[in-house]
Amino acid sequence: MTEKYLENTIVAYTIIGGATMLRRLFSYMHQYKKYAFLALLCIAAESVFELIVPLIMADLVDVGVASGDREYIFRKGLEMVICGVIALILGVGSARFSALAGQGLGAELRLAEYEKLQKYSFSNIDHFRVSSLVTRLTSDVTNIQNTVSTGMRPFCRGPVMLVAATGVAFSINKELAVVFLVALPVLACLLFCITMKVRPLYGTMQGAIDRVNRIIQENLTAIRVVKAYVRGDYEIAKFEQGNENLKQQSERAFRLAALNMPAMQFVMYGTILSILWFGGELINTGGMEVGELTGFLSYVLQILNSLMMISNVFLMMTRSIASGVRIMEVIDEKIDITDEKARDIQVERGEIEFQHVWFKYKEEAKEYVLSDISFHIAPGQTVGIIGQTGAAKTTLVQLIPRLYEAAKGTVRVDGVPVEEYPMEHLRDAVAMVLQKNTLFSGTLLSNLKWGKENASMEEVEEACRIACADEFIQNLPKGYETEMGQGGVNVSGGQKQRLCIARALLKRPKVLILDDSTSAVDTATEGRIRQRMREYLPDMTKIIIAQRISSVRHADQILILDDGKINGMGTHEELLKNNEIYRQIYDSQKEGAEL
Repeated sequence: MTEKYLENTIVAYTIIGGATMLRRLFSYMHQYKKYAFLALLCIAAESVFELIVPLIMADLVDVGVASGDREYIFRKGLEMVICGVIALILGVGSARFSALAGQGLGAELRLAEYEKLQKYSFSNIDHFRVSSLVTRLTSDVTNIQNTVSTGMRPFCRGPVMLVAATGVAFSINKELAVVFLVALPVLACLLFCITMKVRPLYGTMQGAIDRVNRIIQENLTAIRVVKAYVRGDYEIAKFEQGNENLKQQSERAFRLAALNMPAMQFVMYGTILSILWFGGELINTGGMEVGELTGFLSYVLQILNSLMMISNVFLMMTRSIASGVRIMEVIDEKIDITDEKARDIQVERGEIEFQHVWFKYKEEAKEYVLSDISFHIAPGQTVGIIGQTGAAKTTLVQLIPRLYEAAKGTVRVDGVPVEEYPMEHLRDAVAMVLQKNTLFSGTLLSNLKWGKENASMEEVEEACRIACADEFIQNLPKGYETEMGQGGVNVSGGQKQRLCIARALLKRPKVLILDDSTSAVDTATEGRIRQRMREYLPDMTKIIIAQRISSVRHADQILILDDGKINGMGTHEELLKNNEIYRQIYDSQKEGAEL
C-alpha cells in the first residue's frame, strides 16, 4: 500500500512539475505571444471548416446522389471546395504564425540564458562544464522552439477535432459512437505509460550530447598538443566511445517513443473494425443509412488522427520538459556575487588592503586555498608576487575585482570593502591581464578597443607603445586593421601577451594586475615594458605576478606566497637577506642563467 502510494505521488509530482516547467518556458515568449494566439486561432478555425466537409459530403450522398439531383450535388460540391480553400488559407497562416512564435521563444530563451551567464562569477561557471552550457544554449533551446513551431498545430487541432468530431459522431449515431468510450481510455493509458518511461531517457540523452561536445571542444582547443604528441588515434577512440554512448542513449529513448505509433494503430484499426462490424449490422436492420456510415467513418478517422496528433505532442512536450529543466538550471543558478551592498562610488586612487582574508572555492571544502592574508599596497606602488606553482597567487589577485568572493576577512580598495563598489565600476578600475591570453575574432584594433571602446587612435598607439606592441604591429600587412584568427593564431605568444597588456592599459585603470603576463616575452622587452610603465603611468598601482625574480626585483615591495600563506614581504634586497624561500628561488634562477 505504501509503495503504491509512493508511486502515485511520484507520478503526480512529475505531471505537476512538467506543467510548471512548460508554464515557465512559455513565460519567455514576451512579444511573440500574439503570434501564438493568432496561430491557435487559425488552427481552431481551420479545424471547424474541415469538420464541416464530412457533413456536406453525407448530405451530398444521401440526398443528391440518392435522388439524382445534379444541381444539389454541384452546390454541395462547391460548398466543399470553398470550405477546403478557406481551410488551406488558415493552414498557411497557422504555419507562419507558429514558426514566428517558436523561433521567437527560442531566441528569448537563448538571450535569457546568455544574459544570466554574463552575470555569473567564476564560482558559478565552475558549476557547469563549458560543453554543457553550449548544449543548453543550442540543442536544448532548439528542442523547445521546434516543439512550438511544429507542435502548436497538433496541440490545438487535436483536442478541437477530438471534441467536435466526437460530438458530431454521437449526433449521427449514439449507439455506434459508444465504441469510442472503450477506445479512448485504452489509448490514453498506453500513451501515459510510454510518456512516463521515456521522459527520464531524454534527459540522459542530452547529457550524452554534453559529453560528445566536451570531447570535440577539448580536441579542437588542444589540437596542436594532440598533433605534437601524435595522439590522433587516442582522440578518435575517445570520441568513438562518447559517440557510441550517445547513439545507445538515443536508441533507448526513441525506441520507446516509437511504441507510440504501434499503440495508436492497434487502437485505430480495432476501432475501425468494430465500427464496420456494428455499422453493417445497423444498416441491415435499417437503423442506419450508408451515407451516415460513410460520414461516421470520416469522423472516426478524424478522431483517431487527432488522438495520434495529441500523442505525438505529448512526446514532443516530454522532450521539451527534459530540455527545459536543463535550461532553467542555468537561469535559476543563484549568483553568489551581487551588487546587493553596492553604493554609488568609484575607485579614485588604487590603494589596496587585505585584512585577514581567507578563501576556498567551495563552502564544503575542508581546507582553505588562502589563509589569513593581510597586506597593504599604497596608491601608485608596484608590487610583485612570487611563489611556487600552486601557491594561490592568481587566486589572491582575483579577489580584488571580485571575480571570487572572500570567505572570511575583508578586501579593501581605497579603504572601502570591494563589495560596496558597483561591480561594473570596480572591474573597470581594475584591469587584469590573465595567465591565459585571449584574443577574439576581428581586427587587431577591435581587440585593443575592448579596453576602451571609444578610444582615439592616439590613445591606442600610446598604449601599444608602452606595451612594446608597436614594434611588431607596424610590420603586419595591414597594421591595426590586420585580421586576428580565432584566438589570435596568427601572432606569437609573446606578441599576444603584449597586445593583451596594451588592451588593459587602454582602459587607464587605477589598478593594473599582470598575472604572469610576460612569461613569453624576452627579458629585454620585458624590461622596456616595465620602464615605460614606470615613466608614463606613475600613479597607477601595479601588481605583477611572475615566476622570474627579474620580473619583480625592481618592485617597491615583493610578497612571497607559500601554500596559500604569506611567507614574507619586503624589497628584493630585504628578502634576499631574510627570506629562505626567496633566496632559494633566486639561487636556482641565477644558477640556471649561469649554466
